[in-house]
Amino acid sequence: MGDATRKSALYDAFAHTGKALASGKRLELLDLLAQGERTVDALAKAAGLNLTTASAHLQTLKQAGLVATRREGVRIHYRLAGEDVAALCALLRQVAHTHQAGVETARAAYLGTGEAEGVGREELLERARAGEIVVLDVRPAEEYAAGHIPGALSIPVGELADRIAELPTDIEVVAYCRGEYCVLAHDAVRMLSARGRQAVRLADGMLEWRLAHLPVAIGAAV
Repeated sequence: MGDATRKSALYDAFAHTGKALASGKRLELLDLLAQGERTVDALAKAAGLNLTTASAHLQTLKQAGLVATRREGVRIHYRLAGEDVAALCALLRQVAHTHQAGVETARAAYLGTGEAEGVGREELLERARAGEIVVLDVRPAEEYAAGHIPGALSIPVGELADRIAELPTDIEVVAYCRGEYCVLAHDAVRMLSARGRQAVRLADGMLEWRLAHLPVAIGAAV
């Protein structure tokens, strides 16, 4: 039989990771980092945090080994420590949604209800190859540059109303964003539908696309 003290120390080490994840804002920061490397300033702005609070959360994640850093001059850039961290976040959300009744209520309140079900990844690939759809990335431009579905157009959702004329009128648009629980694609589909366009969203998003090891293109829109 093993030493009880050493066993406790092992499980406490596991729990250190769990404690780092026990914050909605830290999970949001990990979700943002799953889209690509970012500076503390950029993360704070995207998550609606002040710099001090964002830095404290990021230090907690770093101490747990969930994120890594690099320095460029005076700027510190954060990234996920590995793809397994992104997979852990996706699994955590899946488990919570399956076993916690409150998650579906919160999801519906945030993302909305009444929309048609999104298309799957394989269907998107098949229809895009056949030229049946336009794939639209509605994330911020820097996230598109860090990695996007090959062939996707980039129009951040905040610019969509002013740039809708850039989309063809005779073909369905499939919008996608960060992941299954990202509101940006939902907002884009609602906006496009209200203006008479055929639009649907990808059922999940870039997080799940990467985890499925599907093709990813890198670089800014041209």
